Amino acid sequence: MNAFHYAFKVKDIESTRKFYVEILGCKEGRSTEHWIDFDFFGNQLSAHVSANIPELDYCGQVDGISVPVPHFGCILKKEEFSSLQERLTAHDIKFVVKPYTRYEGKPGEQQTMFFLDPSGNPLEFKAFRNEEEVFAS
Repeated sequence: MNAFHYAFKVKDIESTRKFYVEILGCKEGRSTEHWIDFDFFGNQLSAHVSANIPELDYCGQVDGISVPVPHFGCILKKEEFSSLQERLTAHDIKFVVKPYTRYEGKPGEQQTMFFLDPSGNPLEFKAFRNEEEVFAS
C-alpha cells in the first residue's frame, strides 16, 4: 500500500506537537513556526497553523451515531488499537465515539473510535478482526 500525505489546519504548533508525538506516538519531521510534519503510522501529516479552522459537521451517520466529516485516521493492528485506546484514556482524551465493535460476527468486523485533536480535528482509528476484510461489503 502506498503512503498518503495529508495537510490540515491547527491552532498552534505546541499543542499539536504534544498531542501527535506524546499521545499518538508519531515521530516529528520537519517544522517551522508555521507548520510541522509527522510520521503518522507510515504516512505524512503536515499540520499548518491557521486562524480559520472550520466548525465540525456531524453529518456522517455510522450505526445511527453522528460522526464528524471530514475526519482522518489510521487502520491499526488490534494490539496497537488497544495500546492507543489506553494512552488516550490515560491522557483524559474525550471520545466523540467511544471504542466499540462494528459489524460483530460479520465480514468487516472492526473496532473503531473517534476523538478530536487539540485543534478540533476529528480522527478515527480502526482495527479489523481480519485485515483482509478492510474493503468487505
